[in-house]
Order: sequence, then C-alpha cells, then structure tokens
Amino acid sequence: MLKRYGVLVGVMGMVLIVSLAAFGQDAPLVSEQVQEAAASALDQGLTYIDSAAKYLGQGALYIINLITNDRVSTDLEKPIGYLALITLILILFGLLDFARRVIWIGIIVGWVLLIVRIILDALNL
Repeated sequence: MLKRYGVLVGVMGMVLIVSLAAFGQDAPLVSEQVQEAAASALDQGLTYIDSAAKYLGQGALYIINLITNDRVSTDLEKPIGYLALITLILILFGLLDFARRVIWIGIIVGWVLLIVRIILDALNL
C-alpha cells in the first residue's frame, strides 16, 4: 500500500518537474500550424459525425413516416440520427466482441491441429 503511494507521489513529482521546465521556456510547445491542423481535423471529424447522424436520421425518419403516414415531425431528424448512430456503434462493438471470441476459437483449433501435425510428423505416421 505504501509502495503505491510512493509511486503515485513520484509520478506526480515528475509531472510537476516537466511542467515547470516547460513553463520556463519561451517557445510554445506546439507550433501554430500544428494547432490549426488539429483544430481543422477535429472540426472535420465532428462534421463527419454530424453528417452521418443527419443522414441516418433522415433514413430512419423516412421509414417511420412510411409507417405513420407522415405524422412524425422532421424536427426529430437529428435526435433520431444520433440515437441510431450510437446504436450502430454499440451493435458494432457487440459484433466485434463476438468476432473476437470466434477468432480465439479459430486460433486455439489451429494451434491444436498444428501440434497434432508436428506430433504425427515426429512419429512418422
């Protein structure tokens, strides 16, 4: 327990020393071009997410309005889109978890078969 606190205090001390050393320098840590590129990349990423949510919302709202005879307001386009996007992400992560299990089963079966093959070759059967 005491060792954990010692490590934590040591890490905090290193962060403090590095931040004080960086504070004393006149030059910025990141150039203006890098800052502008990062801001532009963040803006483009958020715009992409917003566009994806908008199109998903339009598609879901179209299907809902086919069922309800155009009774649902178009104001719900973005909320439906964002919920659909989050739902798709959760489904994707669920499938990845399932795929990870299937891949592990395949890897285990592959190693077992490889070991059997090595044993058979060693015994000249």
